[in-house]
Amino acid sequence: MKVLVTGAAGFIGSHMIQELLDHQYSVVALDNLSNGKKNRVSQDATFYEVDITSEEIEYIFQHEQPDFVIHLAAQSSVLKSMEKPIEDCQANVLGTLNILRFSNKYNVKKFILASSAAVYGNPASLPVKENSKLAPLSFYALSKISAENYVHLYEKMFGLQSCILRFSNVFGPNQESGVIANILSRISKSEAPIINNGSQTRDFVYVKDVAAACLTALVSHETGIFQISSGTERTINEVFSLISHFTNMEIEPLLKELDAAEIKRSVLSNEKARKILQWEPHYSLEEGLEEVIQSYSKVKHL
Repeated sequence: MKVLVTGAAGFIGSHMIQELLDHQYSVVALDNLSNGKKNRVSQDATFYEVDITSEEIEYIFQHEQPDFVIHLAAQSSVLKSMEKPIEDCQANVLGTLNILRFSNKYNVKKFILASSAAVYGNPASLPVKENSKLAPLSFYALSKISAENYVHLYEKMFGLQSCILRFSNVFGPNQESGVIANILSRISKSEAPIINNGSQTRDFVYVKDVAAACLTALVSHETGIFQISSGTERTINEVFSLISHFTNMEIEPLLKELDAAEIKRSVLSNEKARKILQWEPHYSLEEGLEEVIQSYSKVKHL
């Protein structure tokens, strides 16, 4: 079976490719390299440097005839989405639509969309369930909701089977943005990390668990929306303390007020994914952080 992966040279994409290759899938990797790095993509995958909004995408579908699509490519910065909402919309909405239309035209068996916990905004109750109210606080979150709606409609109108996976805060080796990567980057330069007030919470899920979830959704006969998370709420202060412990570094963080677009508390129930997809996370935050720091130490002074 052949799987086409968009955003393949990115943080999650590179781990996804390895997961697929480890399970003997043939992989077609797409990335425009605006943020991704080609050296992350295994040489055992067929790589195309292409933008997901391009008409060149049709040639790839026609030539490669993929059985499945895992759509990870996205503009993923909340801050950038607020500064450049049109670019955010082009990547996350028009890009998704472009991949969807060719997936449908070339008879893809199943389409997996990477979505985000950001769609819920500041939830009224925790843990968040798949049917909780959507309340986006950023154009990024709004673009993800729009992408989800296109996926739903393609399944309803054309029968293109799909799973929408709403990820909580993904972390792992090779990550270059996000709170954990930012803390490690500043610590490695003996700079004080900025953690805002530190009381805000996140649900951290390890990237290898996320890659496994995508593959599980791919082979499952089930469709619909599933939350991929650890199901555990941790404060940023806790994360900072753990990183300080594992790196043996004592640096006082800089505390600032939360930005209006920043979610105060977040934890996603993964009960539905556990029950229906038979997926569950295997890495704790502590186990994942140890791997991240070990990997980071190989390329940075820590």
